Amino acid sequence: MDFEQSSLFDGEIKKSAPLADRMRPRNLDEFVGQDHLLGRGKILRKLIENDLITSMILWGPPGVGKTTLAMIIAEMTRARFVTFSAVLSGIKEVKEVMKEAQERRRYGQRTLVFIDEIHRFNKSQQDAFLPYVEKGDIILIGATTENPSFELNSALLSRSKVFVMNPLSPDDLMVLLKRALRDEERGLGRFKVRVEDEQLYKIAVFANGDARVALNTLEIAVLSSVPDDSGQIRITDEVLKEAFQRKTLLYDKGGEEHYNLISAFHKSLRNSDSDAALYWLARMLEAGEDPLYVARRMIRFASEDVGLADPRALEQAVAAYHAAHFIGMPECSVNLAQAAVYLALAPKSNSLYTGYARAKKDALETLAQGVPLHLRNAPTRLMEELGYGRGYKYAHDFEDKIADMECLPDNLRGRQYYIPTEQGMEKNFKERKELLEKLKKKEVGR
Repeated sequence: MDFEQSSLFDGEIKKSAPLADRMRPRNLDEFVGQDHLLGRGKILRKLIENDLITSMILWGPPGVGKTTLAMIIAEMTRARFVTFSAVLSGIKEVKEVMKEAQERRRYGQRTLVFIDEIHRFNKSQQDAFLPYVEKGDIILIGATTENPSFELNSALLSRSKVFVMNPLSPDDLMVLLKRALRDEERGLGRFKVRVEDEQLYKIAVFANGDARVALNTLEIAVLSSVPDDSGQIRITDEVLKEAFQRKTLLYDKGGEEHYNLISAFHKSLRNSDSDAALYWLARMLEAGEDPLYVARRMIRFASEDVGLADPRALEQAVAAYHAAHFIGMPECSVNLAQAAVYLALAPKSNSLYTGYARAKKDALETLAQGVPLHLRNAPTRLMEELGYGRGYKYAHDFEDKIADMECLPDNLRGRQYYIPTEQGMEKNFKERKELLEKLKKKEVGR
């Protein structure tokens, strides 16, 4: 199997290839976006131009130029350039190339290895590269859409510089779209295309930062349009609607974006922003998130962030879970939306959450004294003789249904865990709690 590539731009560009592939930038001057890395004087540009490349991970969403940048580095470096696909390559192929890299290093030639979708390599496959990176036999460039902290071995990650590549802005995509319309050799310049900036900008926004989506959408719009009598192709809003069809939202249910979106949803609920909560809910559901996962998170939120400020919040969240379970998507989206808005607009209290945290801390960190004898049942004569249940006071025997009886262990006597706020119905619970304390003291004085 031959992995070596002298140039990734060699040969005539196939006209049948998608526009995004045909218009791939060939050098740093054609590269659009990532100015924080590739602008004049920026660190990555200087490393590339001076041929001082070190092992690196290019992390960013699809269509921002990770593979293209690797191709440009391949053209500019004096190292042997080898590509791997994490989908198609195994440990056997890795070891073959690593052996060759060791041999070439003896003669002073560097080997630069590019791995597309490196997050798809399992841990053992990643481990196969580690000793060669450590010894300097290879320079590794990995491209990934997933958070390297989650997907890469820590040892491999510590020996690589991570460069974060951002989604392209609509203005960046406008540059690429206009370039494609002008380019007669690789782009759409051979067509007589009439399109306003307004329509191009709609394509740029629709692409959601992905150059591949933007260019291929433009190509679909052009190729699906019928030229007029003069041979001119006019791109209208109606043409764009056909080209857009359905927007694919960037989302990975097992990756970082999953956690980012649920975090945004939870924090919007906590901040009582019902509009933001609905938006993040829609982002998750329309991208394919499990509606039951969202419902479970809302059930947790109902007690953690609303609590007894509105006890019905938990009922709403549990009802939304059952509704989602019964009817599924897309119908259950409105049930989840109802619960989300209710939770967002409900009064907030985290007293239950903090109260349990304090109780948990004492349960784990203080002496675990036995249950006081007066709180124990005595189902046998022996237990009764040992004093189980002795001194227990039955609350219903007292005028106010509360007895002067300590229910905590001696070492935690007087501890308070649940401290209600003045929010919503919790104000009533606070007043009730204060009243009960007074009634208990009243029983002490009798």
